[in-house]
Amino acid sequence: MSVNEEISAVIEEYLECIYRLQEKSGVARTSDIVKSLGVVPGTVTNTVEWLEKNGLVTHKPYKGVRLTEKGQKIALQVIRRHRLSERLLTDILHMEWDKVHDAACKLEHALTEEIIKPLEKALKHPKTCPHGNPIPTKCGGIIEENSRPLIELVAGEQSTIVKITEESTDLLHYLDELGLVPGVSVEILEKAPLNGPITVKVGSTSHAMSRAVASIIQIKRTK
Repeated sequence: MSVNEEISAVIEEYLECIYRLQEKSGVARTSDIVKSLGVVPGTVTNTVEWLEKNGLVTHKPYKGVRLTEKGQKIALQVIRRHRLSERLLTDILHMEWDKVHDAACKLEHALTEEIIKPLEKALKHPKTCPHGNPIPTKCGGIIEENSRPLIELVAGEQSTIVKITEESTDLLHYLDELGLVPGVSVEILEKAPLNGPITVKVGSTSHAMSRAVASIIQIKRTK
């Protein structure tokens, strides 16, 4: 890989990271970029300055980083390649869903449009990644299904899991063991007071989980 390709891959990682943080919190704070990418603060500062100089982000001190239209277009292209890579790894190579995120982070930079077109056909044009997150179109469109965090449900309310917004291996493995995957019906049985755990029912089994975990599970109410 050439130096230019390495720089391009790094820039793509930053734009993808900023997009995910912006999607989650409305803005990407530099401290969150440091934590997410596992790099030192000085590196983030220098890279953000480069991104801003090249019209990919705007950065306001103490208010965080936001993608420009140009930056978001590139970020969505990376997200598209990433989520199609995850589908390739699960649907064709049969990797476990909790292991594909990290592998897709490496694979996404190697996919070209010439590869993506037949790949989408082979995958039968999936709309979401294995974790339920929407796959952007070639033109940069992205269709989000209406959903809300599981934590917002009240006791007795039933819903269907739409997507998992955090994709760390340990978390996905934990959710998989509990059967909390997209498409599954779930019911809130109890919410402990004082920000205590919540108890959910999946099938005939009940599980207690932290509110932090419940907040990254997006659901839609069962009609």
